[in-house]
Amino acid sequence: MTLQRQILFWLACLSGFIGFVWLFHTILTPFVAALILAYLMDPLVDRLEKLGLSRTMATAGGLVIFLIVFVLAVLAVAPLLFNQLSAFIAKAPEYVQRLQTLLAENGGWIIERIGGPERLQEIRTQLGASAGEAAKLAGGFVTSLLSGGQVLVSILSLLVLTPVIAFYLVIDWDHMIAKVDGWLPRRQAPTIRQLAREMDQSVADFLRGQALLCFLLGLFYAIALSVAGLHFGFIIGILTGILSFIPYVGSLTGFMLSMGVAVAQFWPDWMMIIVIAVIFGVGQFLEGNVLQPRLLGHALGVHPVWLMFALLAFGSLFGFVGVMLAVPLAAIIGVLVRFALRQYLASPLYSGTGAPVRPASPETDA
Repeated sequence: MTLQRQILFWLACLSGFIGFVWLFHTILTPFVAALILAYLMDPLVDRLEKLGLSRTMATAGGLVIFLIVFVLAVLAVAPLLFNQLSAFIAKAPEYVQRLQTLLAENGGWIIERIGGPERLQEIRTQLGASAGEAAKLAGGFVTSLLSGGQVLVSILSLLVLTPVIAFYLVIDWDHMIAKVDGWLPRRQAPTIRQLAREMDQSVADFLRGQALLCFLLGLFYAIALSVAGLHFGFIIGILTGILSFIPYVGSLTGFMLSMGVAVAQFWPDWMMIIVIAVIFGVGQFLEGNVLQPRLLGHALGVHPVWLMFALLAFGSLFGFVGVMLAVPLAAIIGVLVRFALRQYLASPLYSGTGAPVRPASPETDA
């Protein structure tokens, strides 16, 4: 098979995959979630198998453990999260008004900079209107989530179908991998297997490490902010942990929300405002110097900017399914780009000679 035909073949496969996801993305959520769950559970099931359990019993045991942990976490956290979220949405306009008042009373030099009292009043009016509109939108969004029949059906299908699909996927995981391996073109099979191993290592290390990192950060911020007495500290901490999945976005969002609430709540007690800032300073130190090096290292091998672009791009194209696929696809694309770059650097096109610079294979830089 010529190089042109190989390129056309793989481009056709890629186009078929993109078309399939785009066409069925509205119903793929439980299947993608089940695939991710099965991917994360397979190592646990393999270990249970080594203890003497059958594949079916090991899969059932691993799934039961996951469901028990998930249900207990939801029962323990969901009511508090919902109550604090509803209260925060209701209090948001009041906090914005409080911050505006503090700015008017204590920010004389800022007022002069932005154009005097008239300009300040205009800004206050605009911010007040925006805050009110944002609160209405947020309230309407929460109400629609609770009352929207289609959304409820989607959530129920996600909760019910995902474990069932994951169960069958995990049982047949090794068989599916062997079957796909048998379909590989024989001549390129070693190269494809090596690329698949790189993708698997990158995605697995990142997903497991990042999930644990988000959990630990969310737990730290939620407990620390609540102990410090910050209103809605628990929901802000959990939100910070969840958004930490996106580099820099979680910490920045949590810091801005916390400082805004802290100023509105504690002013003029500067000491408490500083305490809230110190909590985020400690969290950032732990994340950058303790948790990330131990849990992630360079697991993904993808620049944070590319990761953020992938989340936005795939999310805009395929909705929630795209967000779920963004990280694995970003890692896969990263591995393929690095492989293509190695091929280029080893080719006569780069060297300008008639012979390759060195043998080009994934093992070269592994």
